[in-house]
Order: sequence, then C-alpha cells, then structure tokens
Amino acid sequence: MRGDVSFDGLLAVAIVAAAVPIVLGFVPRLPIPDSVLEIVAGILVGPAVLGWVHTDDAVNVLSKLGVAFLLFLAGLELDFRILRGKPLRYGLLSFVASLVIGIVLAVPLWGLDVIVNPLLVAIILSATSLGIVVPVLKDAGKLDSRLSTFVVASCSVAEFGSIVVLSMFFSGSGSPKPVETGGKLFVLFLAVAVVAVVTLRGRWDRLGDVIFRMQETSSQLRVRVAMVLLLSLLVLSETLKFDAILGAFMAGALIAAITDPDREADLGHLRHKLDGIGFGLFVPVFFVTTGLTFPVNQLFSDATALIRVPVFLVLLLAVRGLPALLLHKEVAPRDGAAAALLQATSLSFVVVAAQIGVSLGELRPINAASLVAAGMLSVLIFPAGALVLLRDGRSADAPIRANGARVLRRPAR
Repeated sequence: MRGDVSFDGLLAVAIVAAAVPIVLGFVPRLPIPDSVLEIVAGILVGPAVLGWVHTDDAVNVLSKLGVAFLLFLAGLELDFRILRGKPLRYGLLSFVASLVIGIVLAVPLWGLDVIVNPLLVAIILSATSLGIVVPVLKDAGKLDSRLSTFVVASCSVAEFGSIVVLSMFFSGSGSPKPVETGGKLFVLFLAVAVVAVVTLRGRWDRLGDVIFRMQETSSQLRVRVAMVLLLSLLVLSETLKFDAILGAFMAGALIAAITDPDREADLGHLRHKLDGIGFGLFVPVFFVTTGLTFPVNQLFSDATALIRVPVFLVLLLAVRGLPALLLHKEVAPRDGAAAALLQATSLSFVVVAAQIGVSLGELRPINAASLVAAGMLSVLIFPAGALVLLRDGRSADAPIRANGARVLRRPAR
C-alpha cells in the first residue's frame, strides 16, 4: 500500500547528486567542486529553470539532515594537535579581526539600505571552508609547512567561531540576551566537555572491547554511537534555543578530539564510514536542494542585483584575507598572499547562514542569493589562485592532483 510520503522528488535529487561526480570524473582537469555543480544542477532542474524537480517532505527532511551532517563532518576535520601556541593565537586574532573588518565594511551597506543586519553579514563573511584549504595545501606540497600550521589553525578557529557567534546572535530564541545566551553556551560546552573527559579518562575496558568487537559487524556499533552523539547534541542545542548547526559541529569536534586520526584502522575506519554516510547521501541532497530553492529571480530583480555578487566576493576577500597580514613575520610574502586567498574561501557556511538569515527576516533573499553566488565563485577562484602562488616547480599545464586523484572533490564541501 502506498504511503502518504512520496519519494519521487528524492529519487530525482539522488539522480542529480550521482550524476554530478560522474560528469566531473569525465573532465578531471575541470577544477569545479562537487558542491558548486550540485547547486547549479539543482537550479537547472528546479522550478527556476526547467521545472523538472520540486522539493517535498522527503527531500526537505533529508536536506535538513544534510545540513547537520555537513557541519558534523566540518567539526570532524578539526585537528586539535595544531590548535595551540602561536598558531592558535593567530587563529583567534585573525577571526576577531575578520569580524571587526566585516562590521566596518557592512555598516555603510546598512546605511545605504542594501542589507538589513550588518552583524549577520559580517559573521557570514568571517567563515572559511576548512575542507577546501587542507587538500590545496597538500597539493602544493605545503601541508607540513609552517604556513600550513597557521592557515589550518586560522580556518579551524574561523569555522568554529562563526558557528558559535551565529548561534549566539541569530537563533530561534528571538533577540539575543547576552547573559542568558552565555549561560546556555556554558551548559552546552560543559556537556561536551563532560562527555570528552568521561570518554578519555573513564574505565571502559569491557564496553570498549564490545565496541571493538562489533564495529565491523552488521551492527556497525561505533557508527551508531557517533549517530547517537550527533542527535543528542542536535536536540540539546535546539532545547537551549540555539540553531542545530552548533550541536552538529560540536558533535564532530568532540569525536575529532577523542579519536586519533592515525588509529583509523583500530577505530574501524570510523571517519571514512561517516564520510560515506554524509557525502554519499545527506550532504549532496542538501546542496541540490539549495539549488532547487535558490531564488534565481532575485539576482535579476533590479539593476543592482548582479552587482552585489562581485561586491560580496570582494568583501569576502577583504574580511578573511586582510588578517593574513598578521603573518608578515612568519611566512614569505608570496605565502602570505596565498594564505589570504585560502582563508577567504567559503561556501558551506555561507549557504547555511544565508538560509538562517532569510528565515529570521535578517537577510533579504536578494542578498542571500548574492552571498551564495559569491561563495561559489570564491571556491572556484581563490584556491586556484593560491595554488598558482604555492606551486613549486610544477608545470602550469599539469593537472592539479593529490595522491593520484583530482583535489577539490571532498573539499568542495
């Protein structure tokens, strides 16, 4: 008997999500990230252009899970081994500087009635897609360099900080209340800290043996425990009136903190399995759905609409790129310029935060569309520019590869 929920739309979205990497696989020299093409494909087949695919309940539910998984995997990418000392101080200073620069540059736009809330725009412009930065540094042969340590630390702090600040000031709880919000954040961080301490210092020999024995069986117990942790922090975040993305990111960060990436085999290849679940289903559904609901008409709604895209792209470069000047004593000028481009590369957080801003009435749809378009351009232009600056003795015509595979495949997220 046919249920009330239709899977027709989800099937169409899944076909688009599967077709994108196939197309890119046939043109390995084309440096287009998956996520960009998924959004473009969603726009093409969606109501704005061909009208073949529309969102429905099944698509919306999986898309919402895709947002959670996207931020969960972003948290999982954090490397706490380098978040200390001078790199951590640089990361914190560069993020604070980005927020200040973002507000300074956004206020005139607010005064001209171009944007509604300058703080929200500043936060959106202050993030960095860490998943893009690491493979670019690896491809350039800089992954173990001093530059890499500072840039990865900066991107990690920016990714984490932007999510926290967004959740503090723009959530379903209405107008921000600093004292109450601080208390709720403390509760959330305390919950995560307790789980981390208990996991790392508690005596779980028998339970650990059970998990180890069953992690490769049909139960996939370690993956199930990770899912319980993700959903628990999602529910806790929503209970505390924060956006669920904060809980999702912290769940990933917690797993990153309590697991050693060098012991993946002992942990049943947990990260690889979580990547498979997220990037195999939930995350691409989110990006394709973003394209289906992308307000293309807003980009052509008035004479200034298309001008906003390059304006936001320049603002993105200024907000995240200018703090790279703090590295002038640590790295060569050429590497510093590459750091500025890498730090200004952002898409995932832009998409998520823009949707939140529109839903709260703090961001006009025209600006949300322009910001997402600027983010798409940033992942197409800035990493390529950074590679040109960092490439060491490579032919300009050589394909960009890492470990035999074209980069910006997973980093596209």
